[in-house]
Amino acid sequence: MSEQPSTDHLKDVAGDCVHCGFCLPACPTYQLWGEEMDSPRGRIHLVSQLLDGAPLTPATATHFDRCLGCMACMTACPSGVQYDQLIEAARGWTEHPDQAPAGPPARADAPADAPAGSPAAISAPARLARRSLRDRTTRAAIFAVFPYPARLRALTAPLRMAQRTGLDKWLAGSGLPAKVSPAAEAALRLAPPSAKRPAGQRLPERVAARGQRRAVVGMLTGCVQSVFFPRVNAATARVLAAEGCDVIIPRGQGCCGALSGHSGRHAEAMRFARATIETFEQAGVDAIVVNSAGCGSAMKDYERLLADDPPWAARAAALSSRVRDLAEFLAGLGPVAPRHPVPVTAAYHDACHLGHAQRITRQPRELLAAIPELRLVELPDAGTCCGSAGVYNLLQPQAARELAARKADSVLASGADLVISANPGCTLQISAELAQRGKVIATAHTAEILDASINGR
Repeated sequence: MSEQPSTDHLKDVAGDCVHCGFCLPACPTYQLWGEEMDSPRGRIHLVSQLLDGAPLTPATATHFDRCLGCMACMTACPSGVQYDQLIEAARGWTEHPDQAPAGPPARADAPADAPAGSPAAISAPARLARRSLRDRTTRAAIFAVFPYPARLRALTAPLRMAQRTGLDKWLAGSGLPAKVSPAAEAALRLAPPSAKRPAGQRLPERVAARGQRRAVVGMLTGCVQSVFFPRVNAATARVLAAEGCDVIIPRGQGCCGALSGHSGRHAEAMRFARATIETFEQAGVDAIVVNSAGCGSAMKDYERLLADDPPWAARAAALSSRVRDLAEFLAGLGPVAPRHPVPVTAAYHDACHLGHAQRITRQPRELLAAIPELRLVELPDAGTCCGSAGVYNLLQPQAARELAARKADSVLASGADLVISANPGCTLQISAELAQRGKVIATAHTAEILDASINGR
């Protein structure tokens, strides 16, 4: 069983790139730094070098780490290059350098700007580029917590206490978190205020359809979504029920594997995927509705993730075919519940793994535009990444802050009273940046606005 595509397959995918440069202006990191190797075209070149036997140098690994994985390049690419497959393979190599394509070993002391394969990067004694101990420890801590809602919930308790006592502000001003880890500082900044913490009542395993039943659907509750935004899950269930769906919410569901898969932790992602497949197979539903863009993208990709795992390939393909984003599902089902006015001016932010990875941009806007008295304004950079990108804002906090600042500028310039997004990470990222500026602009999920219109909440 292969955990990554074969070298020959990756060479074919990389060979689809004609180096036209259409991806450059669409790439957020190229926008920030204007560096070729921090563009999709540049990273594809680095992947090709590795596939041809070049070593994985520290500089090469850094360029891969700097990629947001937003897939804006795939929307812009006229050649249909499957960049997602290339960057996920590359991230797998940076996570496990010993699994990188064989090539001359990289010098341990290679200069950071030494081109891959150059004499400055290759000599003996040598070894593959490996992350620092602090970086490895930070990543291990992140992936030991975030995919596990119970652990994440337990660790938020001291955070809530710090927020209630003002200790969080003192810590932020002291600079101590940054000395411990830039990721710790970013996590403290991104944490939603305790005043916004929803009650977190447990959802029942089944929410009955209102009126005539039109479908039976499963609902993914997610990791970050269930801990920080359980109100979004509750709103999602109410909206689906109002539209005639029996909603099945499996009690034993866990992480779908999105964070792991998008970060190159393929074996971990496969383990989470198998468990998710089993859970929703037992639920016996017509469709699986997902209200988190990154999760939906990952679950639709189970077919590819487990394609080389014979016992699971067909089951993965069957589940992927039934996964629908909330807006995608509702638009296809058609509305039956009456809409009531929601008098607000709102800006819609396209979460990258919804707009670019799943190509769902029309449906959320149509659902929102059908709400009476809701005025929807477009952000000039609605499809540009806000810098959240899974755990990117923890691992690359400086770049993430620069992108968040751009997004906040765009939101403020729009004159919107409300920012709507379909991904919990985006909501946290945008809210944190606006809060840092002392700006009070509400944020909400598409499900919450639909719920307010249908149910008056």
